[in-house]
Amino acid sequence: MKKIFFGIVSMLALVAIFSACHKIDTPPTAELTPDVYPQTAAQLTSASGPIYISLRSDFAVTYWFLQSCSSDEAVLPIFATDWIDGNKYLELHRHTWTKDNAWVASGWTYMTNMIGTANQTISVIKASAPAGDAKNTSLAELKTMRALAYFMMMDCYGNVPLDTLYGATDLKTNTPRAKVFTYIESELKAAIPYLKTASSATYGLPTKYLAYSILAKMYLNAAIYTGTARYDDCIAACDQIINSGLYAIEPASTYLQMFYPTNGPSQKEFVFAIPFDASTTNGYMFYARYDLNRNQGIRYLYSGSTPGGITDPIMNQSSGSGLNNVKPSGPRMTTTEFYAYFNDPNDVRNKQWLTGPQYWQDGTPIMVNTTNLGYNQFYTGGSPSASYTYQLNLTPLGTSRLGATSYDLGKDEIAWNTGYRNIKFLPDYTNTISRNQNNDVPVFRYSDIVLMKAEAIFRGGAPTLGATALSLVNSVRSNRTTSAALTALTIDDIYAERCREFTWETWHRNDMIRFGKFENTYGLGKTNTDTYRRIFPIPSTAMAVNSALVQNPGY
Repeated sequence: MKKIFFGIVSMLALVAIFSACHKIDTPPTAELTPDVYPQTAAQLTSASGPIYISLRSDFAVTYWFLQSCSSDEAVLPIFATDWIDGNKYLELHRHTWTKDNAWVASGWTYMTNMIGTANQTISVIKASAPAGDAKNTSLAELKTMRALAYFMMMDCYGNVPLDTLYGATDLKTNTPRAKVFTYIESELKAAIPYLKTASSATYGLPTKYLAYSILAKMYLNAAIYTGTARYDDCIAACDQIINSGLYAIEPASTYLQMFYPTNGPSQKEFVFAIPFDASTTNGYMFYARYDLNRNQGIRYLYSGSTPGGITDPIMNQSSGSGLNNVKPSGPRMTTTEFYAYFNDPNDVRNKQWLTGPQYWQDGTPIMVNTTNLGYNQFYTGGSPSASYTYQLNLTPLGTSRLGATSYDLGKDEIAWNTGYRNIKFLPDYTNTISRNQNNDVPVFRYSDIVLMKAEAIFRGGAPTLGATALSLVNSVRSNRTTSAALTALTIDDIYAERCREFTWETWHRNDMIRFGKFENTYGLGKTNTDTYRRIFPIPSTAMAVNSALVQNPGY
């Protein structure tokens, strides 16, 4: 049941046939032409495949880096000459990006490609499919996916062009953010009556509750996007999902399993998730490549038929196992400021972190062989090439040994072992041939719906369904920690809960901005307080092909 999504047949070639503009006087020779395809519900589903491929294509790479490495949640330092990559990571972390930053450019390309793919497929189905419920539902699903892409663009880039007609040749200028907001809202509201309710058959596909989730997130951030608070509307959208009775908060015993490579339709918190398959090249999900220390491999050591009982999941080294090609790079870590939110020893969410001395699953310490100089580049003794063996120990990120203003951690083992690593999306023990992973990635979870409603009430929205902001926050906490329930609530309590709950799930930049913390000082020299950086610049690559675009303020 896990990969139902991959049963959708991608009809990219057929769509290309329909949209071809070459030799239009030549009779088509393909059997599937616009007058016969797509006609049935199954054909409509297959024809819609490209939009889901487009969403999956760069969500777990470019989109993740834009959202997480521009916040205090994650940082990817450099190690001498490793991971400089045109300073694209440094600029994200220190809020010094320009319109030429590679992540800024690839993010724009990723999101506009989604919109273009949706526009193209909508055009094909409008022109070819017969009228009826199947067509209405298919178009509603595509418009919901396009609305999701526009929400992502509006959140990241602010004033973006609205281009909803496939084949249009006129250049679109930026639409004010508030008008983009209104467009997305109207599209989702119009789609909801035709969307399906959630079931195993709709896993990875847009449903009514994805539409309500996007609306809830928009309304929660409406004061930022439009200048007008919409907290009651946020609560109403959340209530649509809550009242469905289709979702529930996972207990502590299964919280971590939500993110295993075996996750899928059975996860009762997943309102909308992106299915990933390690065997496909249409979108990579290889968090472990970045997050595991390079002295740890991706093969998983565990006892029993499943890893569900594992309390301290550690990965096996690849050396000698035939898995050298899946050895991780190990550069990504969290900041000390973000890790400080994990201060409850009874919270199951602490187990998503690798910290301190590391052991194999059988309790054997992970030992690393190097040299005195290889371990410490500042070694001054008389035997720099002598063998040095040590137990792997992950230390918290502080200032670099190369200086308080350095983004470079160094070129030795001490540098590579700096920083606490996240394994929430557990390295894929089911896949031993590549660094790609089978872990599906949630975009909206039910706990997010509950915490959004709590925050909206706390910020002034009217309580509903007998719930209070405090009771809602405690309903999540009671499934995550055995510590006592909160007896009072502050806005910082809600923020801290969101930090713990949604680590590595691409929401932290959005949260930092809404809670007024995006300009904080943290990590490796992040001191920039420019508020205009709450949105990214229009990339140079986009400006070069569309002269009608206007650069965002400050850039």
